[in-house]
Amino acid sequence: MIPDLGKYAATVIFSYVGTILPMAVLVALTLWRGSKVKQALKRQEERMKKNG
Repeated sequence: MIPDLGKYAATVIFSYVGTILPMAVLVALTLWRGSKVKQALKRQEERMKKNG
């Protein structure tokens, strides 16, 4: 199922890598930041419960 790209193979592969890699990094950073914000919100909610 892999098409023969001939002399354009390197260009196409680098284009895919150049697109997929930044997208993967953005998803990973978003998930990481989301978990940090979730933890901070949980800590703040616990402080609010203690203070009444």
